[in-house]
Amino acid sequence: MSSHLSADHPAAQPPGPGSVEALISQARRLRGDVDAVRRDSQDDATDPRGRWQRALYDLALHQLTDLDAHLAQLRDGPAPAPRAGSLLSRVGSAEWNLLTDEAEWSGELFRILGRDPASVPLSLDEFPSLVLTEDRPKLTAMVTDCLVDGRPIDGEFRVVRPDGTVRTVHMMGEPVLDTDGSTASMWTVLRDVSELRRSQRAVSETRDSLRRPPPPPWHGLLRFPEEGRPGLDLAAAHLPPASATGPRSRYGGWYDACPLGTGDETLLSVGEFGHPETEAHGPGVLIGALRGLALAGTRPERLGDRLAELLRATALPPVRGAVYCGYRPDSRMLTWAHAAGPAPLLFRGGTGRGPAGPDGPSGQAEAILEAGDLLLLHTGTLEPAAVEHLLALAPRLAGAHCAQDAVRIVTRELDGSPGFEHACVLVARVTR
Repeated sequence: MSSHLSADHPAAQPPGPGSVEALISQARRLRGDVDAVRRDSQDDATDPRGRWQRALYDLALHQLTDLDAHLAQLRDGPAPAPRAGSLLSRVGSAEWNLLTDEAEWSGELFRILGRDPASVPLSLDEFPSLVLTEDRPKLTAMVTDCLVDGRPIDGEFRVVRPDGTVRTVHMMGEPVLDTDGSTASMWTVLRDVSELRRSQRAVSETRDSLRRPPPPPWHGLLRFPEEGRPGLDLAAAHLPPASATGPRSRYGGWYDACPLGTGDETLLSVGEFGHPETEAHGPGVLIGALRGLALAGTRPERLGDRLAELLRATALPPVRGAVYCGYRPDSRMLTWAHAAGPAPLLFRGGTGRGPAGPDGPSGQAEAILEAGDLLLLHTGTLEPAAVEHLLALAPRLAGAHCAQDAVRIVTRELDGSPGFEHACVLVARVTR
């Protein structure tokens, strides 16, 4: 398929074969050096920093391999039939004629989209049917800007192949002008960047794992059920002060999730002690007592009083603020009570709001949750602006793939906010 140039963009002279060959040699030499450094790295496979470094090496090698293939194409010219899986098979082109409504696709583009090369190319109006619904507005905006305002296309979207697989495609293009300067057609180059984006996500995820707050000391003795509870995907984090280091670090808050009674009901709790810095073993003692009361079937509205009775017989300070939530997966019923602690936040449909319902006569509230709802419990005397910021995160939290992703978003956004040091946050997403 022949490429086109707009009237005001004369063709540039291609580089000579000697200069391209020199670039190829430099790219291959650099790729060999990077591979050698990667192989010499002896980082522990279980170390988050080591995983992050290896992901960066892999991404760099991936990009250098692609660069080598691009330069080889410049030297050798287009191959008649690129082998499956090669870089050249992941780059295709298309031209849509606005006057005749005809389309011309390269064979590579048919392969990228998983379509039969013998089939008829889709028109510009039909092409969005291949694109994921949520990405269609972005594609429409790019095409409109190109055809109406003459802006170059440079953006990504996801396409669905006939076999159901999803691929990420990067499109670049420009309008092709006729002799009177009006747009006659649109010419584009499309590249399958799915593997590249997967490598970049690996780098991002391993980098984020380095920033994840370390688990609190009680985590190893009374493990938080990060595999979830019936009907819930769970995640939580504790943010000690930046100056709290070493074995004498103190922790003024706790979080937990455990069975409530003998069935599938779950108790979710987050709270803090009256003293801002409590010995590291304190939360473990409290969580142990809390789990015992929950297993005995103590309801959320009574847990505050029962814990106060138990703590009076210990050296621990009293609980200053806490929220206790009971969740029944069969009915999706949430009951909650808070003893001077922050009320839970409920995120649904991309919006967030405060308490799940008004306080009842027993001092607790009730609400029916829905699949996909996200409940957020937190400690700390956050300023109203920080709470409003939590609620403003609703669209991002709704797009989180799991509860752990949601916790990562919250802690990253609020790290350093007033009252958030020593704070705990717990996220529960309703899965069914």
